[in-house]
Amino acid sequence: MKNSGRLMKPINLVWLALAVISVIPAICPSQALAQLPARFYLKSLSGGSAVPLIVESISGNTNPFDPAHNVTAGANFDATMALAGYALAFPLFDRAAMAALILPMGRISGDVTVAGKTVNQSAKGFGDPMLEFDINLLGPPAQKNIPDVIRYEPGFSLDLLVDLALPIGEYDNDQSLNIGQNRWYGRVGMPVIWQLGEWVPGRRTTLEILPSVWFYGDNTDYVGKTLKTDPSFQLDAHLTRDLTEHFWGSLDGVYYKGGKSSIDGVSGESLSNLGVGLTLGYQINDNLNLTFGYKSTVNDSADDDLKMDVFMVSLVYGWHPLVEGMKRLSGEK
Repeated sequence: MKNSGRLMKPINLVWLALAVISVIPAICPSQALAQLPARFYLKSLSGGSAVPLIVESISGNTNPFDPAHNVTAGANFDATMALAGYALAFPLFDRAAMAALILPMGRISGDVTVAGKTVNQSAKGFGDPMLEFDINLLGPPAQKNIPDVIRYEPGFSLDLLVDLALPIGEYDNDQSLNIGQNRWYGRVGMPVIWQLGEWVPGRRTTLEILPSVWFYGDNTDYVGKTLKTDPSFQLDAHLTRDLTEHFWGSLDGVYYKGGKSSIDGVSGESLSNLGVGLTLGYQINDNLNLTFGYKSTVNDSADDDLKMDVFMVSLVYGWHPLVEGMKRLSGEK
């Protein structure tokens, strides 16, 4: 019994790795500028699960439910996006792997002024669910037991990430502004974690980079026309640091490139935009992790530049049967 109690404190760290952002949009909020939160790809004990609830308040000149970020010059959109999901960590070929499902929902409205005429559109409901699979290619082996968790240090880790959105969200073909996108889309990425210095609670520092390429199918019923989008490149980056044993902060950046869209052959502009932000995370207890974040575009002075700012609050509940069993044995409530 005493040994079980002594093991509980190191196990607390596992829940930081179960937080799901950024999408995501990371996906997590994969949609929107919010991107996936920092420390998302730290590995955890295999068999652990997590349920995230993410709420975002977003404004700008693009639909935040659409990862293609098609800019509407002169537009002003406001949205509230909530994302709920489930993530499971498991071993695959002795490598740490994770599968997740995220369901976006919310509402969006906006005013678009064209040739002196202002048109208002709005939408609400459920968006396109996103499936995510991640597997570690380079780094520590999968954590299969308590000693593996205690010994875990990310070092230099490299993963393979695949996301796929299912085009079943709310969609109205009579308007251009929608929650669902009426087309398949997804991405392939290579998350990198680089541990800087010692791996001691209260002093941990990481540099995290996620280069990825988004691919988009055609929307053949976009207000009676066909919407096509070229692949786009996205680079997410986080520099994180423990402030205390249970409180950490992150400087965030995101860069978008490409993704030129065309409507019935009439092309728009490619993206070349940068966003920066700050994230603060707090581990409430063994099972709950709370995160606050704000991000905004910075090179957005021109009318056709991507403009977006996002305030995000996330609450993640994580658990593992083995850890919960150890709590009961040690008498912890």
